[in-house]
Amino acid sequence: MKTAALGIQHVLAMYAGAILVPLIVGGSLGLTPEQLTYLVAIDILMCGVATLLQVVSNRFFGIGLPVVLGCTFTAVGPMIAIGGEYGINAMYGAIIASGIIVVLVSGIFGKLVRIFPPIVTGTVVTIIGITLIPVAINNLGGGQDAADFGSISNITLGFGTLLFIILMYRFTKGFIRSISILIGLIGGTIIAAFTGKVDFNAVNDASFFHLPELFYFGAPTFEWAPILTLTLVALISLVESTGVYFALSDITDKKLTEKDLSKGYRAEGLAIFFGGLFNALQYTTFSQNVGLVQITGVKTRRVIVVAGAILIALGLVPKIAAFTTIIPTSVLGGASIAMFGMVISQGIKMLSKEISKSTGNSMVVACSVGMGLGVTVVPELFAQLPSSVQIITSNGIVAGSITAIVLNIVFNMLPSKQSVSVMVEKEA
Repeated sequence: MKTAALGIQHVLAMYAGAILVPLIVGGSLGLTPEQLTYLVAIDILMCGVATLLQVVSNRFFGIGLPVVLGCTFTAVGPMIAIGGEYGINAMYGAIIASGIIVVLVSGIFGKLVRIFPPIVTGTVVTIIGITLIPVAINNLGGGQDAADFGSISNITLGFGTLLFIILMYRFTKGFIRSISILIGLIGGTIIAAFTGKVDFNAVNDASFFHLPELFYFGAPTFEWAPILTLTLVALISLVESTGVYFALSDITDKKLTEKDLSKGYRAEGLAIFFGGLFNALQYTTFSQNVGLVQITGVKTRRVIVVAGAILIALGLVPKIAAFTTIIPTSVLGGASIAMFGMVISQGIKMLSKEISKSTGNSMVVACSVGMGLGVTVVPELFAQLPSSVQIITSNGIVAGSITAIVLNIVFNMLPSKQSVSVMVEKEA
């Protein structure tokens, strides 16, 4: 009974993040209530599958630590952009392809991680977080193109939800603080229901049981630009996951080998691949559950196995998923400001120590953020370039990421004149 209760705690800690990503992506792509219910349900189910792939370690995959996987916020902006420009089938083609690529490079990623130091990953995470804020603000106003966009009721609900989350985060601690966004979503929806802004038709129409459906939204299509974009996102997520792996290894006193890391990366790639097949989204490790392991002091994998099983069971019941789809857009926007702001905060945290190390690092951040935001705000800047080049330049996150990788190599990996002179003197 205690194990089940602890498993439920882990589900609650990650549930807000697990449902916000499909709700925002699906809402931005104009999915019907029925399609959105499926997307939320299959994502919850695949969070459980992805978690079990990591926890149940074997010779081929699984890190074997008490880690929970969920939808990555890093992919929200890119997926919305891909779905809007190339269509939802190209988005799923890119998810499937990125999962396969992660599996293929899992054995050597420990060596590739050199080109993704904190100065690069922190810059990319910051760019992604900043580019997500307009999505949150549009939702807070009631949703782009909504007839009542910016109405007093929408703004009141959105900012009221955000204020409630802030107060919860300020005046609570431990487990309650870890689920403050989930509580904020529930509270905002209840208040909205009293004002007549909640439509329960999606719940009434949803069935009590369904099975995952292969290619629910249609056969995937494969385009180079979306594949490159989501592969970069997946690799950045692997770097973040590496930090979670080592944090948990320290907590559980389990020493990680290079083989363990490869199995962890491979499990994440498999989770992304299977998610794409059943039209879920990209996955990564959830750091909030690491905090819960620290709070409870319970380090056993058995609890995480229970959490994974609960997520799978929840994902098989569309009626439960449908309850999440009735959250008013403005409430979702208020919560999203907090969630996306935390993404920016995480990026800044990663960069805070790195920028002070050298003036070169400052230039890496300055140019990469400038390029990422510039392309996002003025996407037509490179419209005259050949289509093969636009694969890199058409997306702000890709442009910013590649800029960060290249400049990090230039400033931090290539030998400078001074270092070459020192080497020559030593040899002499």
